[in-house]
Amino acid sequence: MRHRIDLELREMLELFPPLDLNNVESTRQALAAASPIETSVDDAVTVYDRMVPGPNDNPSIRVRIYEPKEKRETLPGLLWIHGGGYVLGVPEGDDGLCQRFVKEANCVVVSVDYRLAPEYPYPAGLEDCYSALKWFSEHTDELGVNPSRIGAAGASAGGGLTAALSLLARDRKGPALCFQMPLYPMLDDRNNTPSSLEITGNMVWNYELNQKGWAMYLNGANGTENVPEYAAPARATNLSGLPYTYTCVGQLDPFRDETLDYVTRLCRAGVDVEFHLYPGCYHGFEGLVPNANISKRALSEYVGAVKHVLHRNILEKNKVK
Repeated sequence: MRHRIDLELREMLELFPPLDLNNVESTRQALAAASPIETSVDDAVTVYDRMVPGPNDNPSIRVRIYEPKEKRETLPGLLWIHGGGYVLGVPEGDDGLCQRFVKEANCVVVSVDYRLAPEYPYPAGLEDCYSALKWFSEHTDELGVNPSRIGAAGASAGGGLTAALSLLARDRKGPALCFQMPLYPMLDDRNNTPSSLEITGNMVWNYELNQKGWAMYLNGANGTENVPEYAAPARATNLSGLPYTYTCVGQLDPFRDETLDYVTRLCRAGVDVEFHLYPGCYHGFEGLVPNANISKRALSEYVGAVKHVLHRNILEKNKVK
């Protein structure tokens, strides 16, 4: 497997300490200690936290808001959902990326600090994301955002939550999303695709970690027949009516095949999709080695997709004769 990894991505992978999900809290502490969060705020961006109303069992949710210091017009908005296998992560971990969205895609970003498993299994995290989306859409005047130009995006488990949120918003007839960007998304709890079985060992995320993450998120129901599509979007049978989609995945990512399947079924359902497959790339490669050429390309392409879709003029299909 090592010989297939992009040359610029190999060294950092060898230095990356394998994740241990047998004790999630200690892993969270170790990650925080290894990468202390010291927010670096760009001069052109304002970053602040706010508590907003949550679902019935979680009265308030923290969101982290990123916006241009100088707003000369009403802007589109992006709800960002961090990754971490449904069990790890905080919004601050994506401070740099969210500020890049603001600067390059000229938008307002709201990043949600959703509840994590195993303390809070499904549907806690998803309901937090839905509540954040509702708040975002209901406070567009205050935020200077066009309510018809809000998208949702996230990577890994954040990508899975993005796909689930799009389904939930569609079916609840909630806030309308104009765009979704589930990057290398964690979609399938069954963990039985060829790529999920192929990727083992220290590849950032692998078969074993995936099994543990899903088990914690679904309270042990993963792989059974009792998993709803909003928990594992790979199980959704109707993908029609979902928003314009951008996604990507590395060829050496355990989520490769579930992403390929999702893209194929979106296309068949009449959803507009842009998709990129990156050879020689493992899970989360562009975050781990951001200066590699292929990482720069991936980052540029998906930041560019946010800019393109959020700002493009869309004619509603039902009005086009």
